[in-house]
Amino acid sequence: MSPEKVQKLSKEYASMTAENLSRIVRIPSFSGEEEGVIRELERICRTLGFDEVRIDGLGSLIARVGSGPRKLVIDAHIDTVGVGDISQWKEDPFSGTIRDGLVYGRGASDQKGGAASMLTAGRILKDLDYRGQYSVYFTFTVLEEDCDGMCWKYLIEEEKFIPDYFVSTEPTSCRLYRGHRGRMEMEVHIKGVSAHGSAPERGVNAAYRAARAALALEGLNEKLQPDEERFLGKGTLVVSQLKAFGPSQCAVPDVASLYIDRRLTWGETKELAVQQVKDALGSLAEEVVVPYYDKPGWKKTPYGQELYFPTWKLPLDHPFVQAGRETYRDLFGAEPVVDKWTFSTNGTAVCGRYRIPTIGFGPGDEAQAHAPNEVTRIQDLQMASAFYAYLPYILDRSHA
Repeated sequence: MSPEKVQKLSKEYASMTAENLSRIVRIPSFSGEEEGVIRELERICRTLGFDEVRIDGLGSLIARVGSGPRKLVIDAHIDTVGVGDISQWKEDPFSGTIRDGLVYGRGASDQKGGAASMLTAGRILKDLDYRGQYSVYFTFTVLEEDCDGMCWKYLIEEEKFIPDYFVSTEPTSCRLYRGHRGRMEMEVHIKGVSAHGSAPERGVNAAYRAARAALALEGLNEKLQPDEERFLGKGTLVVSQLKAFGPSQCAVPDVASLYIDRRLTWGETKELAVQQVKDALGSLAEEVVVPYYDKPGWKKTPYGQELYFPTWKLPLDHPFVQAGRETYRDLFGAEPVVDKWTFSTNGTAVCGRYRIPTIGFGPGDEAQAHAPNEVTRIQDLQMASAFYAYLPYILDRSHA
């Protein structure tokens, strides 16, 4: 298959891609509340003639084109964060406005833009009557913003759906990504002794202990080191919440807690990170725990996991990275920028936990994620749809 033919179709369908993105941006889909947008994506996939369309037990949509023995999965999470301070938005965050080569609204970059490009890639593969070695699965997954990768833990462990290769369509500005830091969440529980607020010397103030603990963790963050390759960068630690409670507003607080967002570089593990916090806090901490996520999704299926998401990366010379580079060169006549995400994706499960080769290529900019006035470029949508449609042909060639 010639790259020119794929490019031609992706350009012809650019307006359809933008309109589909606008359509799904207009449907709010916060984590656990994705049914409306899943149903609309299901309708579109059936209209476009995908070979198989189904909804899994957790609520993600799985659509297939082709019937080869190997599985290439192209993935977009379709849940979004909230809108935050609405006064900072210049337009309705769910308007889906298309103007001046941009699509506007919450999720336009993170990451419904990837989903819209996937729909078009499936249409292109159907137009080209793709019959290669791959069943190309387009997965529109849920709950990522709350618990990245859990949707794939469910698919792999519960439904035994195991990809051979995996593409995340999180925003990369149409660069080729090959990894990112892992992350985990921790809670630090701190105890004091209550006393009447008029005689604080009789108690032990848990709020003050928590403040000292927060400063100790600030110092720990400064000591964290980058990975040896210096590709993923240093791990980080942020105290994101600090709470203290007592019997009343006129009492010395006897309970406090810190919530920690810890980013993990290559070689850093859950056990290492927990021990570092314990060592930094010493007797200030009663206990350090990794919370468990079990918020039900829209299908109300009981499921959960620890809030630990492993680091992952592929070597630059990995065959799948090279297939991505070849796809980009053939389509766009240039060498792609190969880089990594700053934030976390479903790759934490697929590659970090299960070691399935993973790359990233997506429309839109990482800096747009979770920000007001979110947009994505229609040009990016067109490039991404071409990339997803042409990649199976490159993989066929490399495995011939």
